[in-house]
Amino acid sequence: MDRKTVSWLLALPLTLGLAVALAAPVAADAKAHDITAEVVSVDLAAAVITIKEEAAEKRTVPVLPSALEELKTVNAGDKVTLTCQDNEKGEHQGVIAIKLAHVAP
Repeated sequence: MDRKTVSWLLALPLTLGLAVALAAPVAADAKAHDITAEVVSVDLAAAVITIKEEAAEKRTVPVLPSALEELKTVNAGDKVTLTCQDNEKGEHQGVIAIKLAHVAP
């Protein structure tokens, strides 16, 4: 094999590893927390959900790729538990999971 081929073979795994690391949706030092809220509206095209927590103003939050399929299953009026991803500074990044909340009768 010539040097050029060897260089390509050595560079390929490094390039792929870097691409995978950059595409990872959750950083190693990211934190998550759960909130329970009522769904006000869902916008699949914009990948956002508008919610209202008890005793709080309604707000619209981004839904990250890991929760887009779950976003398709909720409707206005549903009670949900959202798992939200925060960065290392504790700032909200987006919703990473959506589950229907169990409401006591």
